[in-house]
Amino acid sequence: MAEYNEQQQKLTIKLVYYGPALSGKTTNLMSLHDMLSPELKGDMMTLETKNDRTLFFDLLPLGFRAPSGLLIKFKLFTVPGQVAHDGTRKAVLSRADGVAFIADSQQDQGTNNAESFQNLADNAARLGLDFETLPLVVQYNKRDLPNIISEEEITHRWGRAKWPIFFSSALSGQGVQETFRELLRQIYHEMEQRFQLKTEHHVTEKSFISSITGTL
Repeated sequence: MAEYNEQQQKLTIKLVYYGPALSGKTTNLMSLHDMLSPELKGDMMTLETKNDRTLFFDLLPLGFRAPSGLLIKFKLFTVPGQVAHDGTRKAVLSRADGVAFIADSQQDQGTNNAESFQNLADNAARLGLDFETLPLVVQYNKRDLPNIISEEEITHRWGRAKWPIFFSSALSGQGVQETFRELLRQIYHEMEQRFQLKTEHHVTEKSFISSITGTL
């Protein structure tokens, strides 16, 4: 849930990169961090856990002001992928406003992807997040590797799902910003419904995304 401080006129939004171990969550966040202009990002921070880690940074550390005076800020996190760190995953996912699920495209990772996505749904339910309305995008990463699932098979598997699918090679940056922009687009519509960004604060979808990403 976005943190809204009415007295300070400040809205803080939390985005989480979720997925199985070694799927590329960390690489996505590091690649995105590298792409952003210096004034749009805070330092990358790391919370070490045994054999895994959580990364996070502030996007727009100083925030940006809507014409109404509303200050909008973002925080981005990854979760540890290993099953042993489910408690940490739940803690990081808590109060998330949007999720990028990072799947591993390798053919032998189908079960891990499915179990991690189910874990996301289960943890969202435990935390009181409405999984049906939660802004969510799915990215199949590691498209540069051999022995990967074809795009046609992935599209077929997710054909009935409502979530948009992206294909990525986060090491090279391919698909990273496209995934992020789509998540921002969904976040905007969620925040517009809750806080009337367009009608009360005069923030359009285009200005919302461009203010956050700059020249990304």
